[in-house]
Amino acid sequence: MPNFARPLIGNTAHLSRGKLFRAAGMLAVASLASPRQTFAQSSVAPVIQAQDVPDWQKKAGGKMSFEVASIKRDPGEFRPPNFPFDPGDAYAETGGRLSADFSLTTCITFAYKLSPTQEQRQAMIAHLPKWVAEDRFNIQAKAVEENPTKDQMRLMMQALLADRFKLAVHFETQEVPALALVLVKPGKLGPKLRPHSEGPSCDAAPPPDVFPPKCHLMTISVDQTAIGASRDTTIALIAAVLPAWGQLARPVVDRTGLSGSFDFTLEWSETIPRTPGEPAPDTQGPSFQEALREQLGLKLEATKAPLRILVIDRVERPSEN
Repeated sequence: MPNFARPLIGNTAHLSRGKLFRAAGMLAVASLASPRQTFAQSSVAPVIQAQDVPDWQKKAGGKMSFEVASIKRDPGEFRPPNFPFDPGDAYAETGGRLSADFSLTTCITFAYKLSPTQEQRQAMIAHLPKWVAEDRFNIQAKAVEENPTKDQMRLMMQALLADRFKLAVHFETQEVPALALVLVKPGKLGPKLRPHSEGPSCDAAPPPDVFPPKCHLMTISVDQTAIGASRDTTIALIAAVLPAWGQLARPVVDRTGLSGSFDFTLEWSETIPRTPGEPAPDTQGPSFQEALREQLGLKLEATKAPLRILVIDRVERPSEN
């Protein structure tokens, strides 16, 4: 069995021989006109303006800012953040400190609690200046409060991006092709998907065979086969990570009708990109969608869905300090 040492962090991918770690993040950015600093709205139409503030942002308190923050362009070796930069709730109390070494796009996905499909991410990179996706920025920041929540950290990141990168965004709702996550059989879960209430509590040390050992982590590892898992998570969050895990071109929307939180493990066979001439591994196992059906009792159906899309209106290179 592979080593499950890393949770998902940010929306970056780390690939090495025999091991692949993907992150789940969501960012759908409309076509951007200028190659430099100021960006126009997408030509995709029709759109419906969506100015409503999401519930998570209201609960976190609206607008918040860091007490102090430092930003430096960092071309050196990647250093992981001090807590997961994914759309989930996994967090570590850091004394109010944030340490990150990511591209601007990853900081945006974190700040607005989003998750892109591979196609959406590629479209975003194609229309943005290269530095937005390619340059990494080392961000060190300190909140006024010693123990802010992860969502409050997101709000502070929004303010920091607006101040230092002159980032201006708005949201639009667009009807787009999507995949609906539904139950294979109404009322029946797969053998590797169960209500969290039926498994080990998050408040106690789990048995040695329970994976992942911590709750609220969306973890994936690939070594011969891919294994993804989480504990005490919602079906909506599972739907959000499926495009990255399954290399799907469309976003996934939850139409299972299931509420509450769940524990799950999903194992499938995946083709890992290799260097020319390198033989493919001799692996046998279900495809991603077969595993979804057989192990979780879920399937994907083509549909259309109204999705809230982030549009970047303006961004500039930051001045370092």
